[in-house]
Amino acid sequence: MKKKPEIVVITGASAGLGRATVREFARRGAWIGLIARGKDGLEGARREVEAAGGRALAIPTDVADAKAVEAAAAAVEAELGPIDIWVNDAMASVFSPVKEMLPEEYERVTAVTYLGAVYGSLAALKRMLPRNRGAIVQVGSALAYRSIPLQSAYCAAKHAMLGFTASLRCELLHDGSRVKVTMVQMPALNTPQFGWVKSRLPRKAQPVPPIFQPEVGARAIYHAAHHPRREFYVGFSCAKAVWGNKLAPSTLDHYLAHTCYDAQQYDGAEDAGRPNNLWNALPGDHGAHGSFDSRARMTSRFLWLDLHRNLVGLGAAGLAAAAALWGTRAREQKPLWAERGRAA
Repeated sequence: MKKKPEIVVITGASAGLGRATVREFARRGAWIGLIARGKDGLEGARREVEAAGGRALAIPTDVADAKAVEAAAAAVEAELGPIDIWVNDAMASVFSPVKEMLPEEYERVTAVTYLGAVYGSLAALKRMLPRNRGAIVQVGSALAYRSIPLQSAYCAAKHAMLGFTASLRCELLHDGSRVKVTMVQMPALNTPQFGWVKSRLPRKAQPVPPIFQPEVGARAIYHAAHHPRREFYVGFSCAKAVWGNKLAPSTLDHYLAHTCYDAQQYDGAEDAGRPNNLWNALPGDHGAHGSFDSRARMTSRFLWLDLHRNLVGLGAAGLAAAAALWGTRAREQKPLWAERGRAA
């Protein structure tokens, strides 16, 4: 009997990490509800899912609209079937000093990056809780723990997502629910957002190195959906930011004040008049990758160890047991010179 395909919803599915996540689930046979604003990117994602042998439903949706997100969830279930996994990945940002930010920019970034995840979670829970099964994956960031200059709106939204997710997790545990929620904290990724994000920086925006390809994050999201735990850190740079902020936050404040302005910019003056996607999607299919392929890493050894921590733990335990056994036997065996002395 043929196995029933997983039904997955991915927000921010048209480009960047969301697009890479679509491909990761599609190559494993999932049927996918694709949610984003960009119609061209959604159509490209739909074609990729179908080329992999699956089914896809492209639903142009602004996740800042709660009613639209609920309608999209209903459409996915009507067309594809009961939702097994919901991935909240949609985001928006503005690169700008706080003193130059506008109130409506904070409102917009919060509505997309934070409230979009809340609305997606509510739509998923409405369907998963009565069935007592399902997984919600919140796509977070190292910036959910450690804020950096020039991205105050985005950092605040990711902090809010972290707080919301912790509350939801506690409630699910209290209720004994089999619905799982997990958060995947991302490092810097090579996505198209740096070419379309609204920016007041003097030079072109870039992710803070080290930079990873979005496929690294997509593999982590797929794993988290099927092996949920409290959270995952993708890459040592992400874990280092989280741990460093816990140990020495004031030191990091001063360090980032001196280094993180330049770290978020690279060669070439920014075009102040270029279009951005804060309010409206930009036309075209932008795919998963940004402009940093030559500098982006395709693998993360830290992530591999994290995803295989049980295997690594078993291996370490086996080595420890072998060493203890060897030591015991060595102590029990009498030295060769003692045997010779007894024979004499």
